Amino acid sequence: QVQLVESGGGLVQPGGSLRLSCAVSGSIFSINAMGWYRRAPEKQRDLVAEITTGGSTRYADSVAGRFTISRDSAKNTVYLQMNSLRPEDTAVYYCYADDNTYDRVYWGQGTQVTVSS
Repeated sequence: QVQLVESGGGLVQPGGSLRLSCAVSGSIFSINAMGWYRRAPEKQRDLVAEITTGGSTRYADSVAGRFTISRDSAKNTVYLQMNSLRPEDTAVYYCYADDNTYDRVYWGQGTQVTVSS
């Protein structure tokens, strides 16, 4: 089993920054990628950013240039640095870990990000 624990959400004004963290534990040896999805009120869940074990990254067009995903392998933690936040970034952000070997995706509990003045 794999456990994901997120932290770092909150309320921020437009133009501000937040950093989300996702600590992973358990049977992580076959995890090939981790990242973040978000779900805004009354909208579908969308991919925000992903980083592979090889270090490759990809971003949603809406956040490219503003958000940065990174990882600290020693701490088994993935980060999402969010800058220049906009009201439309308001959503619950979910961390995930993709295990291709066992064809499973693990999810965190979600953390609320609210961008409002």
